[in-house]
Amino acid sequence: MTVPARKPDWLRVRLPAGTQQDEFRSLKSRFRSRGLNTVCEEARCPNIFECWGQGTATVMILGDTCTRGCRFCAVNTGKPGGVIDSNEPENTALSLAEMGLAYVVLTMVDRDDLADGGAAHVAETVRRIRHHSPQLRVETLVGDFLGNHEDIRTIVQEGRPDVYAHNVEVVPRLQRSIRDARCSWDRSVGALVAAKKLGSSITKSSLMVGLGEEREEVLEAMRLLRAADVDVLTIGQYLRPAKRHARVERYVEPGEFEDYERAGLELGFRFVASGPLVRSSYRAAEVFLTGALAEETNTRELPPMDRYGKKKKLAVLT
Repeated sequence: MTVPARKPDWLRVRLPAGTQQDEFRSLKSRFRSRGLNTVCEEARCPNIFECWGQGTATVMILGDTCTRGCRFCAVNTGKPGGVIDSNEPENTALSLAEMGLAYVVLTMVDRDDLADGGAAHVAETVRRIRHHSPQLRVETLVGDFLGNHEDIRTIVQEGRPDVYAHNVEVVPRLQRSIRDARCSWDRSVGALVAAKKLGSSITKSSLMVGLGEEREEVLEAMRLLRAADVDVLTIGQYLRPAKRHARVERYVEPGEFEDYERAGLELGFRFVASGPLVRSSYRAAEVFLTGALAEETNTRELPPMDRYGKKKKLAVLT
Protein backbone atom coordinates (compact mmCIF):
# COMPACT_ATOMS: atom_id res chain seq x y z
CA MET A 1 0.00 0.00 0.00
CA THR A 2 1.38 3.41 -0.99
CA VAL A 3 1.13 6.13 1.65
CA PRO A 4 -0.10 9.48 0.23
CA ALA A 5 2.64 12.12 -0.06
CA ARG A 6 0.43 14.64 1.75
CA LYS A 7 -1.35 14.08 5.02
CA PRO A 8 -5.11 13.60 4.73
CA ASP A 9 -7.42 16.45 5.76
CA TRP A 10 -8.21 14.90 9.13
CA LEU A 11 -4.55 15.26 10.16
CA ARG A 12 -4.21 18.94 9.30
CA VAL A 13 -3.53 21.17 12.31
CA ARG A 14 -4.95 24.67 12.58
CA LEU A 15 -2.60 27.38 13.82
CA PRO A 16 -3.74 29.51 16.78
CA ALA A 17 -4.83 33.13 16.53
CA GLY A 18 -5.70 35.98 18.87
CA THR A 19 -5.90 35.04 22.54
CA GLN A 20 -4.81 31.45 21.83
CA GLN A 21 -1.61 32.73 20.26
CA ASP A 22 -1.03 34.98 23.29
CA GLU A 23 -1.53 32.03 25.65
CA PHE A 24 0.89 29.95 23.58
CA ARG A 25 3.61 32.59 23.92
CA SER A 26 2.89 33.11 27.61
CA LEU A 27 3.27 29.42 28.46
CA LYS A 28 6.43 29.10 26.39
CA SER A 29 7.98 32.06 28.21
CA ARG A 30 6.98 30.71 31.62
CA PHE A 31 8.48 27.28 31.04
CA ARG A 32 11.69 28.80 29.69
CA SER A 33 12.06 31.08 32.71
CA ARG A 34 12.10 28.06 35.04
CA GLY A 35 14.26 25.89 32.80
CA LEU A 36 11.52 23.31 32.25
CA ASN A 37 11.39 21.02 29.20
CA THR A 38 8.17 20.43 27.29
CA VAL A 39 7.55 17.14 25.55
CA CYS A 40 5.23 19.07 23.22
CA GLU A 41 8.33 20.55 21.59
CA GLU A 42 10.77 17.69 22.15
CA ALA A 43 8.42 15.11 20.62
CA ARG A 44 7.09 17.53 17.97
CA CYS A 45 3.50 16.93 18.99
CA PRO A 46 0.98 17.98 16.31
CA ASN A 47 -1.33 19.39 18.97
CA ILE A 48 1.10 21.88 20.47
CA PHE A 49 -0.58 25.01 19.08
CA GLU A 50 -4.09 23.87 20.00
CA CYS A 51 -3.16 22.76 23.52
CA TRP A 52 -0.86 25.65 24.36
CA GLY A 53 -3.31 28.07 22.81
CA GLN A 54 -5.95 26.81 25.26
CA GLY A 55 -3.64 27.19 28.24
CA THR A 56 -2.59 23.54 28.38
CA ALA A 57 0.95 22.28 28.01
CA THR A 58 3.27 19.37 28.66
CA VAL A 59 6.40 19.28 30.79
CA MET A 60 8.98 16.51 30.68
CA ILE A 61 10.98 15.93 33.86
CA LEU A 62 14.40 14.35 34.44
CA GLY A 63 15.98 16.38 31.65
CA ASP A 64 15.64 16.30 27.87
CA THR A 65 17.90 13.34 27.03
CA CYS A 66 16.59 9.78 26.97
CA THR A 67 18.89 6.78 27.41
CA ARG A 68 16.85 4.76 24.92
CA GLY A 69 16.42 5.10 21.18
CA CYS A 70 12.95 4.12 20.02
CA ARG A 71 12.35 4.44 16.27
CA PHE A 72 9.18 6.50 16.67
CA CYS A 73 10.37 9.13 19.14
CA ALA A 74 11.87 12.58 18.43
CA VAL A 75 13.20 13.14 21.96
CA ASN A 76 17.00 13.42 22.18
CA THR A 77 18.87 10.17 22.84
CA GLY A 78 22.20 10.13 24.65
CA LYS A 79 24.10 9.57 27.88
CA PRO A 80 23.07 12.00 30.66
CA GLY A 81 25.75 10.48 32.90
CA GLY A 82 23.62 10.39 36.04
CA VAL A 83 23.06 14.16 36.06
CA ILE A 84 19.72 15.43 37.36
CA ASP A 85 18.43 18.86 38.34
CA SER A 86 17.65 18.73 42.06
CA ASN A 87 15.62 21.94 41.73
CA GLU A 88 13.34 20.54 39.06
CA PRO A 89 10.65 19.11 41.39
CA GLU A 90 10.22 22.45 43.19
CA ASN A 91 10.39 24.52 39.99
CA THR A 92 7.80 22.31 38.32
CA ALA A 93 5.49 22.57 41.32
CA LEU A 94 5.86 26.36 41.52
CA SER A 95 5.10 26.74 37.82
CA LEU A 96 1.94 24.69 38.19
CA ALA A 97 0.82 26.64 41.23
CA GLU A 98 1.14 29.88 39.26
CA MET A 99 -1.03 28.56 36.45
CA GLY A 100 -4.05 27.59 38.54
CA LEU A 101 -4.48 24.20 36.87
CA ALA A 102 -6.92 21.41 37.64
CA TYR A 103 -5.09 18.36 36.23
CA VAL A 104 -1.47 17.65 35.38
CA VAL A 105 0.34 14.80 33.66
CA LEU A 106 4.04 14.38 34.44
CA THR A 107 6.10 12.31 32.04
CA MET A 108 9.80 11.54 31.93
CA VAL A 109 12.62 10.47 29.66
CA ASP A 110 13.96 6.98 30.38
CA ARG A 111 16.95 7.26 32.70
CA ASP A 112 18.65 3.87 32.74
CA ASP A 113 21.78 5.68 33.95
CA LEU A 114 20.18 6.21 37.37
CA ALA A 115 20.10 3.46 40.00
CA ASP A 116 16.33 3.82 40.45
CA GLY A 117 15.56 4.97 36.91
CA GLY A 118 14.52 8.36 38.29
CA ALA A 119 11.63 6.99 40.40
CA ALA A 120 12.52 8.97 43.54
CA HIS A 121 12.76 12.17 41.47
CA VAL A 122 9.29 11.55 40.02
CA ALA A 123 7.83 10.84 43.47
CA GLU A 124 9.42 14.00 44.89
CA THR A 125 7.97 16.07 42.04
CA VAL A 126 4.50 14.74 42.82
CA ARG A 127 4.99 15.51 46.51
CA ARG A 128 6.08 19.10 45.77
CA ILE A 129 3.05 19.55 43.53
CA ARG A 130 0.78 18.31 46.32
CA HIS A 131 2.43 20.74 48.73
CA HIS A 132 1.86 23.80 46.54
CA SER A 133 -1.41 22.71 44.89
CA PRO A 134 -3.27 20.26 47.17
CA GLN A 135 -6.35 20.07 44.92
CA LEU A 136 -4.43 19.35 41.71
CA ARG A 137 -5.02 15.94 40.12
CA VAL A 138 -1.71 14.30 39.17
CA GLU A 139 -1.03 11.62 36.58
CA THR A 140 2.45 10.14 36.17
CA LEU A 141 3.28 8.88 32.67
CA VAL A 142 6.51 7.01 33.30
CA GLY A 143 8.91 4.43 31.92
CA ASP A 144 9.18 0.72 32.66
CA PHE A 145 12.12 1.03 35.11
CA LEU A 146 13.57 -2.12 33.53
CA GLY A 147 10.85 -4.08 35.28
CA ASN A 148 12.02 -3.14 38.79
CA HIS A 149 8.88 -3.25 40.94
CA GLU A 150 10.60 -1.44 43.80
CA ASP A 151 10.95 1.64 41.60
CA ILE A 152 7.28 1.39 40.63
CA ARG A 153 6.42 1.11 44.33
CA THR A 154 8.35 4.33 45.00
CA ILE A 155 6.10 6.26 42.63
CA VAL A 156 2.82 4.59 43.55
CA GLN A 157 3.23 4.58 47.34
CA GLU A 158 5.53 7.54 47.99
CA GLY A 159 4.37 9.88 45.25
CA ARG A 160 0.73 8.70 45.30
CA PRO A 161 -0.37 10.00 41.88
CA ASP A 162 -4.05 9.83 41.00
CA VAL A 163 -3.27 7.92 37.81
CA TYR A 164 -0.32 5.68 36.92
CA ALA A 165 0.37 5.60 33.17
CA HIS A 166 2.88 3.70 31.06
CA ASN A 167 2.65 3.30 27.28
CA VAL A 168 2.97 -0.01 25.45
CA GLU A 169 3.26 2.15 22.29
CA VAL A 170 2.65 -0.49 19.59
CA VAL A 171 1.11 -3.96 19.19
CA PRO A 172 3.18 -6.93 20.45
CA ARG A 173 4.51 -7.95 17.01
CA LEU A 174 6.06 -4.53 16.38
CA GLN A 175 7.78 -4.08 19.75
CA ARG A 176 11.26 -5.15 18.66
CA SER A 177 11.23 -3.25 15.37
CA ILE A 178 9.82 0.04 16.72
CA ARG A 179 10.86 0.33 20.38
CA ASP A 180 14.32 0.25 21.96
CA ALA A 181 15.70 -3.25 22.57
CA ARG A 182 15.35 -2.73 26.34
CA CYS A 183 11.59 -2.33 25.95
CA SER A 184 9.10 -5.15 25.51
CA TRP A 185 5.38 -5.79 25.59
CA ASP A 186 5.67 -8.15 28.57
CA ARG A 187 7.81 -5.73 30.56
CA SER A 188 5.46 -2.82 29.89
CA VAL A 189 2.33 -4.77 30.75
CA GLY A 190 4.11 -6.13 33.83
CA ALA A 191 4.77 -2.56 34.99
CA LEU A 192 1.08 -1.70 34.66
CA VAL A 193 0.04 -4.85 36.53
CA ALA A 194 2.56 -4.10 39.29
CA ALA A 195 1.31 -0.52 39.66
CA LYS A 196 -2.25 -1.74 40.16
CA LYS A 197 -1.18 -4.39 42.69
CA LEU A 198 0.89 -1.82 44.58
CA GLY A 199 -2.11 0.42 45.07
CA SER A 200 -2.77 2.53 41.97
CA SER A 201 -6.52 2.74 41.53
CA ILE A 202 -6.33 3.87 37.89
CA THR A 203 -3.83 2.72 35.25
CA LYS A 204 -3.55 4.00 31.70
CA SER A 205 -1.71 3.11 28.49
CA SER A 206 -1.47 4.17 24.85
CA LEU A 207 -1.15 2.64 21.38
CA MET A 208 0.05 4.16 18.10
CA VAL A 209 -1.35 2.86 14.81
CA GLY A 210 -0.27 3.29 11.20
CA LEU A 211 3.03 1.42 11.63
CA GLY A 212 2.07 -1.73 9.77
CA GLU A 213 -0.14 -3.43 12.34
CA GLU A 214 -3.30 -5.28 11.33
CA ARG A 215 -6.71 -4.34 12.67
CA GLU A 216 -7.05 -7.62 14.55
CA GLU A 217 -3.63 -7.06 16.16
CA VAL A 218 -4.88 -3.77 17.60
CA LEU A 219 -7.99 -5.46 18.97
CA GLU A 220 -5.89 -8.26 20.47
CA ALA A 221 -3.55 -5.71 22.08
CA MET A 222 -6.60 -4.03 23.58
CA ARG A 223 -7.84 -7.36 24.94
CA LEU A 224 -4.43 -8.04 26.51
CA LEU A 225 -4.41 -4.60 28.18
CA ARG A 226 -7.85 -5.16 29.64
CA ALA A 227 -6.73 -8.57 30.89
CA ALA A 228 -3.98 -6.64 32.72
CA ASP A 229 -6.72 -4.51 34.32
CA VAL A 230 -5.71 -1.30 32.52
CA ASP A 231 -8.49 1.24 32.98
CA VAL A 232 -7.90 3.93 30.37
CA LEU A 233 -6.56 3.66 26.82
CA THR A 234 -5.62 6.20 24.15
CA ILE A 235 -5.09 5.32 20.48
CA GLY A 236 -3.66 7.72 17.90
CA GLN A 237 -2.06 7.94 14.47
CA TYR A 238 1.73 7.64 14.32
CA LEU A 239 3.37 10.56 12.53
CA ARG A 240 6.99 10.31 11.43
CA PRO A 241 9.13 12.96 13.18
CA ALA A 242 12.06 12.74 10.72
CA LYS A 243 13.47 10.50 7.97
CA ARG A 244 15.59 8.56 10.46
CA HIS A 245 12.46 7.37 12.24
CA ALA A 246 10.13 4.52 11.29
CA ARG A 247 7.99 5.37 8.29
CA VAL A 248 4.21 5.70 8.30
CA GLU A 249 2.74 2.60 6.67
CA ARG A 250 -0.78 4.02 6.39
CA TYR A 251 -3.04 6.80 7.57
CA VAL A 252 -5.84 5.23 9.58
CA GLU A 253 -9.31 6.53 8.70
CA PRO A 254 -11.35 8.29 11.41
CA GLY A 255 -14.02 5.60 11.18
CA GLU A 256 -11.54 2.91 12.19
CA PHE A 257 -10.56 4.95 15.26
CA GLU A 258 -14.24 5.16 16.16
CA ASP A 259 -14.47 1.37 15.85
CA TYR A 260 -11.54 0.96 18.25
CA GLU A 261 -13.18 3.28 20.75
CA ARG A 262 -16.43 1.30 20.65
CA ALA A 263 -14.54 -2.00 20.94
CA GLY A 264 -12.54 -0.69 23.91
CA LEU A 265 -15.64 0.34 25.82
CA GLU A 266 -17.21 -3.05 25.09
CA LEU A 267 -14.08 -4.71 26.47
CA GLY A 268 -14.56 -2.83 29.73
CA PHE A 269 -12.10 0.07 29.62
CA ARG A 270 -13.38 2.88 31.79
CA PHE A 271 -12.45 5.43 29.15
CA VAL A 272 -11.08 5.23 25.60
CA ALA A 273 -9.82 8.20 23.57
CA SER A 274 -9.26 7.10 19.97
CA GLY A 275 -8.64 9.44 17.04
CA PRO A 276 -6.05 10.52 14.46
CA LEU A 277 -4.56 13.29 16.62
CA VAL A 278 -5.05 11.67 20.01
CA ARG A 279 -1.83 11.34 21.99
CA SER A 280 -1.13 9.70 25.33
CA SER A 281 -1.28 13.09 27.05
CA TYR A 282 -3.47 14.95 24.57
CA ARG A 283 -6.42 16.55 26.37
CA ALA A 284 -5.77 14.18 29.25
CA ALA A 285 -7.37 16.51 31.76
CA GLU A 286 -10.70 16.36 30.00
CA VAL A 287 -10.42 12.60 29.72
CA PHE A 288 -9.91 12.05 33.41
CA LEU A 289 -11.88 14.92 34.91
CA THR A 290 -14.99 13.95 32.99
CA GLY A 291 -14.35 10.23 33.01
CA ALA A 292 -12.17 8.00 35.11
CA LEU A 293 -11.43 10.26 38.07
CA ALA A 294 -15.02 11.41 38.39
CA GLU A 295 -16.05 7.76 38.45
CA GLU A 296 -13.77 7.22 41.45
CA THR A 297 -16.09 9.35 43.57
CA ASN A 298 -19.27 8.26 41.75
CA THR A 299 -19.89 11.81 40.59
CA ARG A 300 -19.64 13.72 37.35
CA GLU A 301 -18.04 16.82 38.76
CA LEU A 302 -17.24 19.84 36.61
CA PRO A 303 -13.65 21.09 36.67
CA PRO A 304 -12.96 23.25 39.74
CA MET A 305 -13.79 26.94 39.45
CA ASP A 306 -11.39 29.73 40.19
CA ARG A 307 -12.24 32.67 42.41
CA TYR A 308 -13.78 34.50 39.44
CA GLY A 309 -16.21 31.67 38.75
CA LYS A 310 -14.36 30.43 35.66
CA LYS A 311 -13.25 26.87 35.02
CA LYS A 312 -9.64 26.28 35.96
CA LYS A 313 -7.37 25.52 33.03
CA LEU A 314 -6.81 21.87 32.30
CA ALA A 315 -3.19 21.11 31.53
CA VAL A 316 -0.91 18.24 30.78
CA LEU A 317 2.63 18.37 32.11
CA THR A 318 4.68 15.54 30.73
